[in-house]
Amino acid sequence: MPHIPSTSRRGLLFGTAAVSAGALLTACTSNEPKKQEQATNNAPVADDKPGKAVTIGFAGPQADHGWLNAINQNAKSRAEKYSDVTLEITEGSNDTAAQIGQVQTLINKKVDVLVILPADGKALTQVGLQAMKAGIPVVNLDRVFASPQAYRCWIGGDNYGMGLNAGNYIGEQLKDKPNAKVVELAGLDNLELTKQRTQGFDDALRNYPNIKKVARQAADFTVESGQAKMAQLLQAQSQFDALWNHDDDQGVGALRAIAQAGRDDFLMVGGAGAKSAMDAIKADNSVLKATVLYPPTMAASAIDLARALGQGKGVSGMAELEIPASLTLYSAVVTKDNVDEYLPTGFN
Repeated sequence: MPHIPSTSRRGLLFGTAAVSAGALLTACTSNEPKKQEQATNNAPVADDKPGKAVTIGFAGPQADHGWLNAINQNAKSRAEKYSDVTLEITEGSNDTAAQIGQVQTLINKKVDVLVILPADGKALTQVGLQAMKAGIPVVNLDRVFASPQAYRCWIGGDNYGMGLNAGNYIGEQLKDKPNAKVVELAGLDNLELTKQRTQGFDDALRNYPNIKKVARQAADFTVESGQAKMAQLLQAQSQFDALWNHDDDQGVGALRAIAQAGRDDFLMVGGAGAKSAMDAIKADNSVLKATVLYPPTMAASAIDLARALGQGKGVSGMAELEIPASLTLYSAVVTKDNVDEYLPTGFN
């Protein structure tokens, strides 16, 4: 994911961002059973009232990308909301060995619950198993571990759905255009999530036989790579009708390349939900017409889930005694028509 500079994300947490999973998870908790807050089985559910003290260890990758920085800020801000939560947060690293060491330090500190966004899910699986065997439940955030035994709950974005929704949006815009052509600016091809986004996109386009994908370039989620790879696409393709860019950070570079080439003959759809992308969509003065969300508010919801786990509670609005085993967030398409609703969730 993706996966960037910092500003307060408090608005991210208390605006419409909670739309994804946060709204479901944060509605209410109480130590004393509350009749109106009880699930049908009389299970206690988590709410904002102080309860049992919980220490949550949070380990994420290095915040060298806007989406990843928003992940960290969401987690910190959500934890600050609760007087009963202490957050032990690591420095973050894209080096798997370093991140494993950071998680092991949190295990040795005997935190109550761990929230881990692994730099590499497969490489961090063993340390997730280690935590679970030590009796520390793990909330696996976004990049999934290789074994479900390595986590109690997974919460993350829908990469396939992200590609599917981007493809369906573009398909609807071009459905009446004969021999329409689209290009794709993907993320990192060594990440499974990139393959899933491309698969969803390709599957959506199959519903539109008049549309053909004529080119694809993989960038690496940075402004610089987005600009360089987009420049290559523009040179190779003298004419196309739509571009899907997997990531709004690399999209900043892509838009620079497009402006430098003087091209405005196609529509562009971004990915993730950066504020800069939403501002451009609202202004409606560039090729960027939509972005497909990959909400960093998932980190706030992960804190909610970890707190509920630490307090032995369930999720408000659900009948089960326990929190779910997995939660997949929805990738909404943000356009000029609904951008005002989603702007509070935009990250820098």
